[in-house]
Amino acid sequence: MKFGGHVMASILAAACGRSVLAFVPSSSRLVAKQLNSATVKSVSDARFHSVATISNASSTRLFSAVAEKGAAAAAEEEEEDLPTNESDIDLLKLRHTSAHVMAMAVQQTFPEAQTTIGPWIDNGFYYDFYFPETTDEETGEVVPSRKLSDQDLKKVKKAMDKIISKNYPITREEVSREEAKRRIEEIGEPFKLEILDSIKTEPITIYGIGEEWWDLCAGPHVESTGQLPKKAIALQSVAGAYWRGDEKREMLQRIYATAWKDPKQLKAYKKRMEEAKKRDHRVLGKKLDLFSIQEDAGGGLVFWHPKGSTVRRKIEDFWKEEHIEKGYDIVYTPHIANLDLWKTSGHFDFYAEGMFDQMDVENEVYQIKPMNCPFHCLMYKDSIRSYRDLPFRWGELGTVYRYERSGTLHGLMRVRGFTQDDAHIFCLPEQLQSEIVDVLELTKTILTRFGFNKYELMVSTRPEKSVGSDQIWDDATAALVGALDELGWEYGTDEGGGAFYGPKIDLKIKDAIGRTWQCSTVQCDFNLPERFDLEYVSAEGTKERPIMVHRAIFGSLERFFGILIENCAGELPFWLTPTQMKLLPVTDSVQDYCKEVAAKANKMGLRVEVDRGNERLAKQIRNAEQGRIPVMAVVGVKEMEQGTLAVRSRKEGDLGSFDVDDLLAELKRCDDVAEEMTKMGEVPKKEEEEN
Repeated sequence: MKFGGHVMASILAAACGRSVLAFVPSSSRLVAKQLNSATVKSVSDARFHSVATISNASSTRLFSAVAEKGAAAAAEEEEEDLPTNESDIDLLKLRHTSAHVMAMAVQQTFPEAQTTIGPWIDNGFYYDFYFPETTDEETGEVVPSRKLSDQDLKKVKKAMDKIISKNYPITREEVSREEAKRRIEEIGEPFKLEILDSIKTEPITIYGIGEEWWDLCAGPHVESTGQLPKKAIALQSVAGAYWRGDEKREMLQRIYATAWKDPKQLKAYKKRMEEAKKRDHRVLGKKLDLFSIQEDAGGGLVFWHPKGSTVRRKIEDFWKEEHIEKGYDIVYTPHIANLDLWKTSGHFDFYAEGMFDQMDVENEVYQIKPMNCPFHCLMYKDSIRSYRDLPFRWGELGTVYRYERSGTLHGLMRVRGFTQDDAHIFCLPEQLQSEIVDVLELTKTILTRFGFNKYELMVSTRPEKSVGSDQIWDDATAALVGALDELGWEYGTDEGGGAFYGPKIDLKIKDAIGRTWQCSTVQCDFNLPERFDLEYVSAEGTKERPIMVHRAIFGSLERFFGILIENCAGELPFWLTPTQMKLLPVTDSVQDYCKEVAAKANKMGLRVEVDRGNERLAKQIRNAEQGRIPVMAVVGVKEMEQGTLAVRSRKEGDLGSFDVDDLLAELKRCDDVAEEMTKMGEVPKKEEEEN
């Protein structure tokens, strides 16, 4: 008896906890025959011509549990798509006004509180407060500064609700700098004086809540407090934050809050946050022994353990292979350079606060690199370049080091040493749009391989302060927009949001629970070619400046790894998982057979391990499942004699016996093409011998 490739799909889909997808050619009735009365729904996906998902099954044991799991997974994926500040200006206004209302409520509840800043953020807003020491009027004793508690947050929320219920109008007023200073001094808000000094434009705008409270602010806001949905605002937590991020300044108390347009959205957000806690890459990284941050070595420095290194190597190998196929050359550059290089590039002038201290080397000053781009500029300048040579596409997985304050470090998401998947393209102006199209297509190819196929794109245009002529900015921006239009991709525009050296495209990916992450970027640069005097000889024999394009797809390997782990909740795709199959020997007499199978699999490029076999079988299985190993094979004397493996998936249990060579060949194919959820070859299943 033979089962088609859908048996293998069942093994891998069940092992990875995903729905089963199968190509259904119009001329084939294979799926209908194998699934009997299973219902097949069409699924629209731009990547595939014809895809179907099994939504119900009443056929063989192999399919029924998998199909039910698939349907459940599909239902989970249909969560509400929450709005963002970028996509919904009304939501942004709501959050901004909520921050003002919270500040007013805090000062009503705790009059000694001094306000600082209160911006909107991705999922809500925060406000920083300073609580000075006070003096008890009756005893004269000094009262320590207040430490906000959960009970205090409840009091603040109650005060906020009252402010909202009174429906105060939100007013906007323009005043002179002198008048703003007078008002601030009148109410005794020293931090606001510092904020006023940092505002370089005039007039100064003030937003008020009725006649009760006001703040320095540029807006925007809703029209009145009554427009805020009380039941869609929640105060979340209190954290410490230094004023201006300076450890030498006052310690403030930051209240984080979330705000949405209705209670349904708030409920969906809370559900998302509960799921996010389960997916925390720091917890999973330790549990799965992937990486660690060794504080004895210093904060923000990542140690890749053997299993995590295996995953990283697979990511890097795939990245390199795809880039080479698309015409990139892979380069390597040093980790340090003479400080003069960073002065030439401008990094020392513009980014000194984000750079580590310099080191003295034989009376010369060296700097550990925060960026890779100046090195690529030096390589370009190493030879005379002709227009016929362009474009150059140089990619580098280059490790850089940037100073981050200890309070900002966060697992793999924010570290001090990280590897950028950097690439720089040097091209002619007329080549720019086609190069950007190629970059975007490569970005989609790579991100899709890791399961990310939902994106948000933004084109950022020329800011007030910039380098380069009007013509070159117009041409470069037109090339970015033209590339997106050519691909038919939707995008937004951030007017004035570009870097001083050129316009850019930023791409955010959406993960499994609806969060967006900034990863990929494509940036035109008119600054570095000028600073490094980069040239090429044109067809007319004149010397011209090339266009330089910075681009990254992952952003950094460390951060992308953290996002990937959280996206799949530690259930890495089969082609990435550190151990793809574990052989579980029932008795010592089959150890040699297991080792032979593992050696054959590893020689094929698969990652197969043999359990030591000194535990009971149930414990071996449990250990493998806790290690997120997708496929297990129980091996006894019978399997050794027949040359088979009794396959077991992590999710669905026993799936039957398969010939070793057939099974390994299919696993290898799945590993090579990373399509274990879509295309499956045929794997014969061994028939049970009659007694």
